[in-house]
Amino acid sequence: MRYWLMKSEPDEVSFDDVLSAPAQTVAWFGVRNYQARNFMRDAMAVGDGVLFYHSSCAVPGVAGLAEIASGPYPDATQFDPASHYHDPKATQEAPRWISVDVRAREAGRYLSLAEMRTVPALESMVLLQKGSRLSISPVTKSEWDAVVKLVRAREA
Repeated sequence: MRYWLMKSEPDEVSFDDVLSAPAQTVAWFGVRNYQARNFMRDAMAVGDGVLFYHSSCAVPGVAGLAEIASGPYPDATQFDPASHYHDPKATQEAPRWISVDVRAREAGRYLSLAEMRTVPALESMVLLQKGSRLSISPVTKSEWDAVVKLVRAREA
């Protein structure tokens, strides 16, 4: 089993949106970075843990715990000329971008980025490294355990 941090802008898809979706599952679409795409295509597996992270918002942070709910498949938005994520170089025969389904597992206490920066167990986390901007990044088992413990805590 592997663990991932996956960033979503809450005005596009929030953790609450996932909780209210059918089967509490959404397609993870719109990834347009090759390294993040390769993680979804080559490394993720059904059941892997996901830290659902809200980015590009007033208070970025981990909004909930989720899991990978499907194998990789072509991201439909790449083929849609009306989509912000349209890629004119992508074809049905040769898709360039990948989606996976993500299922909500647990909504706990919101864990802000500012708080994460104060946790010694997270100091090596990819998210916290200078210049890190990937929308999907691997998380170690010890980082996962530390975040889960904090998300499940009643108070900061």
